[in-house]
Amino acid sequence: MSVKVLILEDNPVARSFLCRVVRESFSDAIAITEAGDLESARRHIGPLGRQEPADPFKLILVDLELPDGNGMELLAELVKYPATKIVTTLYSDDDHLFPALQCGADGYLLKEDRFEVLVEELQKIVRGQPPLSPAIARRLLTHFRQGAGGAADSGPAPLNSGFQSSRPMPTGRGAPLDHERLTPRESEVLTYLSKGFTIKEIANLMGIKWFTVNDHIKSIYKKLNVSSRAEAAVLASKQGLV
Repeated sequence: MSVKVLILEDNPVARSFLCRVVRESFSDAIAITEAGDLESARRHIGPLGRQEPADPFKLILVDLELPDGNGMELLAELVKYPATKIVTTLYSDDDHLFPALQCGADGYLLKEDRFEVLVEELQKIVRGQPPLSPAIARRLLTHFRQGAGGAADSGPAPLNSGFQSSRPMPTGRGAPLDHERLTPRESEVLTYLSKGFTIKEIANLMGIKWFTVNDHIKSIYKKLNVSSRAEAAVLASKQGLV
């Protein structure tokens, strides 16, 4: 089955360019749906209810400036939607970057970057890393080094790479681990994660798509109340899960 990708971009030339980037980035069979405005993107995504869609998009590229609104509107609507959401834009300023991350973007790419750079950054999803254009990564580093003007706790929310939870990590040896809620597949994925395998390697070992591994990891992080592979591995090891 093909991995479903939605590209929301109003410029036909840029949309075609992003389609090539996506196809070059992944070895999986890709089924790309194109949308030129928010209305058509919402129509392709379908109603957003309490239940997860049966066949959701696994990757969504979102432009910010659109004919009928702003891409951040869609990001906010999709905060619980089971997809990796990447902003693709020309804007590299703080006024666009941090609100987009706070709205749930899992990465931030600049369309002005070279084709090879965008491919390399998008491929980071497979390794469990957030795709960030080099200029954006430098801006984030500078921002946090400066302590957001000395108010570290009033700055933007941490980057959500699609593998993170907004809840704090439990501390102490006695921290509860809800591992009985992990499915057998999730436990297997967690074991591989703890041993240092990449998402792509886990997918090959388990004979499943890497996007499926991505979904399992999101669920694991949510259930264990952690925000990174290292935290999950440490907590699972302390509780004798792996």
